[in-house]
Amino acid sequence: MTAEPAIRLSGAEDARRFVEEGGHPHVKLGVTDIDGILRGKYVSREKFFSALEKGFGFCDVIVGWDSNDQLYDNVTYTGWHTAYPDAPVRILPETARIMPFEGGMPFFLCELAEKAEAICPRGLLRRVLAKAGEMGFSVSAALEYEFFLFDETPDSVREKGYRNLKPMTPGFFGYSVLRSSVHAEFYRELLDTCRAMDMALEGLHTETGPGVLEAAIAVDDALRAADKAVLFKTFTKVIAQRCGRMATFMAKWSRDWPGQSGHIHLSLKDKSGKPVFHDAKAERGMSQAMRHFIGGQQKLMPEFLAMVASTVAPTSATWGIENRTTALRAIPGSPSSQRVEYRIAAADANPYVALAAALASGLWGIENEVEPDAPIPGNAYEAKLPRKLDLPRTLWEAAQRLKGSKVARALFGDEFVDHFAATREWEEREFRKAITDWELARYFEII
Repeated sequence: MTAEPAIRLSGAEDARRFVEEGGHPHVKLGVTDIDGILRGKYVSREKFFSALEKGFGFCDVIVGWDSNDQLYDNVTYTGWHTAYPDAPVRILPETARIMPFEGGMPFFLCELAEKAEAICPRGLLRRVLAKAGEMGFSVSAALEYEFFLFDETPDSVREKGYRNLKPMTPGFFGYSVLRSSVHAEFYRELLDTCRAMDMALEGLHTETGPGVLEAAIAVDDALRAADKAVLFKTFTKVIAQRCGRMATFMAKWSRDWPGQSGHIHLSLKDKSGKPVFHDAKAERGMSQAMRHFIGGQQKLMPEFLAMVASTVAPTSATWGIENRTTALRAIPGSPSSQRVEYRIAAADANPYVALAAALASGLWGIENEVEPDAPIPGNAYEAKLPRKLDLPRTLWEAAQRLKGSKVARALFGDEFVDHFAATREWEEREFRKAITDWELARYFEII
């Protein structure tokens, strides 16, 4: 299944005409921060026209604070030392959408420009895709997400201290026709909104766990696929809250329930449009390029983990053929369907950053003809594996591996690596400040 046709605008003049002919007095703009959160604002039509020609500024604090708007104290790009000036931003006409529940208002994604481009998440992915192009490849991608839905509101979860939350549905009931039919209004609004905003889903079903769903976004070229992932996560939350519910993409919101992944499916084509990963004469139809792609992903996963997961699971950089217990899953099939699934990415990872890491490591593997270890049959969680496949156990350790990675610096640039690693170090330090329920129960009276 392919996505619905998008509104295809080729440049500033098309964007201007699109807004003028629609008679829209305002336009909504959005740009992602380091955590993949969509930050944005409304601008007047006149301001939009001016920004199309000259660009505009967005306070660079959006890459200088965390997901809770707390200012980083350990980054050099911006901070009190620079007084948080505006960062240049460019509007991307090719990302035009219509907001179905905002009176049909136009929406455009944006990118940080000039000096800020070095740490812009979307700019990072664009640079990795340029490298793929230089190697003679075009890249297709599809992302799928698991997320929990609750019969809660932003106010009620705070009143409850994020405890004893009521899931939208009780118990374990994966692939349930009953649940989706009972809540058909929500499912229909989500499906219709995704189709209307050019992020159509090719699959949506209940996962195992109370109130948990899984959605597969239709395949597209990699940059548009990442755009769609950012929009999907944002507007799934919007739709849920408009329906009196809440959605979360936290990788692990409760120790009592399964974690949530953001799997990335990747495939390559050469300049003639021929699929690169398929070789009918090879074992399982896996071309040498596909093996090397997996080898690069496996080899660099410990160094790139901070870019794809804020918590660590699975525990090792394993791969297998049609094996959902491994970090990498090779999916054999026809020339057009054969692909690699990068399963370790968490649902709360930045789609641009995670996709850049998954793709860049694979391309590095092809360049360097990296052979993967033998594929893991059966349950990878129980397999005895060499220590070289172990992944960092903490976000701090993952940040240190990223900072110390010569390959990451060569592929992503010093500015991005230093900035992103510093933000993960900050996240870990903020976490360490917290006093957990476990600590209180264990130490408050007795110790």
